[in-house]
Amino acid sequence: MPLVPILMPQLGESIAEATIVKVLFAEGDTVPADSDLIEVETNKAVMGVTAPTSGKLGQVLAEVGTSYPVGAVLGYIEVSAEDGKRLGLDEEPVKPVRSEKKRVEKPTIPESVEPTVKSGLPVPAHAGGASYLSPRMKARMAELGLRAADLAGIPGSGAGGRVTIEDLERFMLGIERNKTTPASPMRKAVADAMIRSWSRPLATVVRPIHLDNLLAHRKKHPLKPGPALYALRALAIALAENSTPAGRLIGERIVHPPSVDIGFAVEAEDGVMVPVIRNADQYPLDDLVPRYNRLVELARQRRLPPGDTGGSIATITNYGTFGLTLATPIPLPEQTILIGMGVGQTVPFWNPAIEEFIPVVEAQFTLSFDHRVLDGGAAGRLLKRVAELLAAPETL
Repeated sequence: MPLVPILMPQLGESIAEATIVKVLFAEGDTVPADSDLIEVETNKAVMGVTAPTSGKLGQVLAEVGTSYPVGAVLGYIEVSAEDGKRLGLDEEPVKPVRSEKKRVEKPTIPESVEPTVKSGLPVPAHAGGASYLSPRMKARMAELGLRAADLAGIPGSGAGGRVTIEDLERFMLGIERNKTTPASPMRKAVADAMIRSWSRPLATVVRPIHLDNLLAHRKKHPLKPGPALYALRALAIALAENSTPAGRLIGERIVHPPSVDIGFAVEAEDGVMVPVIRNADQYPLDDLVPRYNRLVELARQRRLPPGDTGGSIATITNYGTFGLTLATPIPLPEQTILIGMGVGQTVPFWNPAIEEFIPVVEAQFTLSFDHRVLDGGAAGRLLKRVAELLAAPETL
């Protein structure tokens, strides 16, 4: 009987391959045209591979759990001689022989050749966003010390827009023609942390917070605590009351922090250092000021002892010192939340008690968080609690 191949279709503009999830029919079953034969999973969804024609399911080459590129033969449908003639199958193709272990190697596509796809299944040549990296590409990237993020700006010419070896070599040749400087160890460490952080779904909520009480308290305080330390202490109290927002999702469990250790960002040479105040919920603001000032100085010198960095559950960053009103900073990989502080600005505020507008100092506070652990409501409530504590700085 003539055999009609079942091909891996182009399941999306930027999809170069898919993984077999389930074969829905057994070999020898009669299958109607356009019925789902195989379930496959891409990086976006689970979809079905349909029967190109009615007939009897012949040999299935696809193995569950194995990925196949667009255009790969997943199996065959046996059709009658009459249907075969109607479909233009004048000769019966050679039926592949199955090995004893039914081991089907994943087909590969030469990097320099566009794949040939039958039955009108086009492969776009310049579609962007493909994430597939061939073993050969990964090996070359390892030689060059590159990460997948470094390829984001390269237009791919391969199947589904993936970047080929030739694309990469042309890109590297172009770089050599430009002025370059080596990245410092600090910059490489920051880049590595941010790549790992960005592997999670991150979100940000924003709340305006009045700083008049805080500034008045600071003006009278003999040690002049920094605004970031006020925010750090307020966050520490809020998390001591409810540690869930700082928990980490590990598998199917939220792991609560054993102690409230809060970090704060300090700009250092070509990067950012994050010293940590341990058990920040257990010490009043006055006791934290000398420790905070010492850590700031050590961080600027890049001489932080190992015990004063790492292992924090949240970070405070005051980007308002650069005149910024709003930003969306990224939590460290081991953290779920990060609070950012914008620059304080004098704005009009309607006072219902006197029914007049009065000037107040207001700053935008942002809370960036791991959306797997927190939703917007929980993030908003945490930021509200921080605002309440900052409104009463004498309680800190």
